[in-house]
Amino acid sequence: MENILSEQVDHHIVLGRMNSLAVTRIIEFGIVLRNHNGDEEVLLPNAYVTEEMKQLGHAIEVFVYTDSEDRLVATTQKPLAMEGEYGYFEVVDFKSYGAFVDWGLPKDLFVPLSHQKGYMQIGKKYILRIAVDEQTDRLYGSQKVGKWLEDPYGMVPSQRVDALIIAKTPMGYKVIVENRFEGMIYDNEVFENISIGDRRSLYVKAIRADKKLDLSLQPLGKQAKNMDAKKKIVSILQESNGRLEVTSKSSPELIEKLFGLSKKVFKGALNTLIEDGSIKLSNGAIELS
Repeated sequence: MENILSEQVDHHIVLGRMNSLAVTRIIEFGIVLRNHNGDEEVLLPNAYVTEEMKQLGHAIEVFVYTDSEDRLVATTQKPLAMEGEYGYFEVVDFKSYGAFVDWGLPKDLFVPLSHQKGYMQIGKKYILRIAVDEQTDRLYGSQKVGKWLEDPYGMVPSQRVDALIIAKTPMGYKVIVENRFEGMIYDNEVFENISIGDRRSLYVKAIRADKKLDLSLQPLGKQAKNMDAKKKIVSILQESNGRLEVTSKSSPELIEKLFGLSKKVFKGALNTLIEDGSIKLSNGAIELS
């Protein structure tokens, strides 16, 4: 059993990340966890300990950060973002030397003045990257996210990626892709509500000459089909004095007759047109807004 459990235990304790560690001692203040080699230890305080955890050699998944005295400490809670990741955090306190943000753990995350673009304000939310200060081994947040971004080697068109919406610009929405790359969703391709701080699955459209990504909210083939369907619906409504007695609940035959679209494609296109305010529903009919 010990050999099976040891395979589940990480070889090193990594600050700012989730760690799989083994129960080595049970003490008054909690459980002492160790790494695979047994040369690193961290305390899991009683506040997070359950009876099921009190088994010597048992592997437990914990997040490791530092307490108010800068000692390593473990928690079973997960923060909003971990080391090397980006998130959207609310400022809960501000001092002359920096700000503190709520990142989902009892101890707030510190954002030094040197890593703020301007004085942060209590109650407002900001995009930050979680980093480790190599001199002090402390976690901190940085608003200067661009310094860590890389050229998008390995990205290919149509690839599905995870992304964080970080800013609204005149062209559209700036995003961070896979915690590594910068990209853009253009305004004329957004047909749903998105906000700063949203995490989305996006699709790579192209890699630009400046090594940034053009992205889409929908798979490329589906997006093109949806765009064509929306244009057709708007065009036919314009030819019909801006109103037609049809909705997504109408029969497939009627939808096919009026628009030359399947009910599924019509429904998807109509929903996005309603969401962006181009069309409205009115007494069993659709109208141009």
